[in-house]
Amino acid sequence: MNIYLLQVSWGVTIGVAVGALILLWIILYFIPIGLWFRAIISGVRISLLQLIVMRWRRVPPSAIVDALINATKAGLILNSDQLEAHYLAGGNVRNVVMALISADKANIDLDFNSATAIDLAGRDVFEAVQMSVIPKVIETPPVTAVAKDGIQLIAKARVTVRANIRQLVGGAGEETVLARVGEGVVSSIGSADSHKAVLENPDIISKTVLKKGLDSGTAFEILSIDIADVDIGKNIGAELQTDQAEADKNIAQAKAEERRAMAIAEEQEMKAKAQEARAKVIEAEAEVPMAISEAFRAGNLGLMDYYRMKNIQADTDMRDSISEPKEGGKDDDDKKKK
Repeated sequence: MNIYLLQVSWGVTIGVAVGALILLWIILYFIPIGLWFRAIISGVRISLLQLIVMRWRRVPPSAIVDALINATKAGLILNSDQLEAHYLAGGNVRNVVMALISADKANIDLDFNSATAIDLAGRDVFEAVQMSVIPKVIETPPVTAVAKDGIQLIAKARVTVRANIRQLVGGAGEETVLARVGEGVVSSIGSADSHKAVLENPDIISKTVLKKGLDSGTAFEILSIDIADVDIGKNIGAELQTDQAEADKNIAQAKAEERRAMAIAEEQEMKAKAQEARAKVIEAEAEVPMAISEAFRAGNLGLMDYYRMKNIQADTDMRDSISEPKEGGKDDDDKKKK
C-alpha cells in the first residue's frame, strides 16, 4: 500500500512539474521578459505590456525590438508603432531600418515614410541605398549599328549608375536604361560618316549618348557611359549593292527574255504571212491554164503564140537552172583531186 501511494505521489509530482513548465513557457512566450530586459539595457524604452500586445497582434516582438535597438544605437529615433504598422502592411522592417541607418551615415536624405513606401513598392530599399553610396556598373549586350559608309559595327558599353532615391517609386528599372543606351549607341554610330571615325574615337558615342538625358524618368542616375569594345561586322553597304546588282540583272534578263519571245512571235507571224502569200501565188498560177484555154476559145490566142510562150518559158527555166549553184561544184572537185 505504501509503495502504491509512493508511486502515485511521484506521478502527481511529475505531472505538476510538467504542467508548471508548460505554464512557465506559455507565460514567457506571451510575456517576453528576457526580450524586454534586453531592450531596457540597450536604451530602448518599451513596456512589457506593449510586447504582450504585439503577440496578440501576431507581430514578432523580437523583430521589432531588434530593429529598435539597431536604430537607437545608430542615433535614429523610431517608435514601435511605426515599425508594427509597417510589418502588418507586409513590409520588411529589418531592411527599412538598415536602409535608414546606411542613409544617415552616408548623408543621404531619406526619411522613414519614404523608406517604407519604397519597401512596400517591392524594391529593396537597403540595396538602393547601397547603390547610391557605391554606384553599380551595368554592361549592355552587344549593340549592332551601321555607319554611313555601310560598315557594320558591334559595340559594348558599360553604364555606371547610381540609385535615385526620390524616383525609386514609379521609376523605370535597369531594362529601360539599357534599352535607351542601346538606342543612343545605334543613333551615334549611324550618324558617323565613316566607321573609321568611330574606331579612332569611341568616346564620341559615350559623349553623344550622355547628352540625351537617358536617365529621365528612371530610378537611376547615369554617371558615365564607357565603350568597352567595338568590333567590325559585315559590309552591309557592299551586300546591299550586290543584292541590288543581282536584282537589276534579273530584271534585265526578264526584259531580254520578253524581247526574245516577242521576236520569236514576230518571226512566226512573218512565216505565216509568207505562207499565205505563197498560197496566193500558187492559186494565181493555177488560174493561168484556165485563162489560156479561155483565150483559145475566144480566138485571142493562136497556136503559134502558145508555142512561142512555151519556148520563152523553157528558156527562162534553162537560165534559172544554169544560174543556180550546183551541189559539189568546182571546189568540191578540187578537194577530191587533192
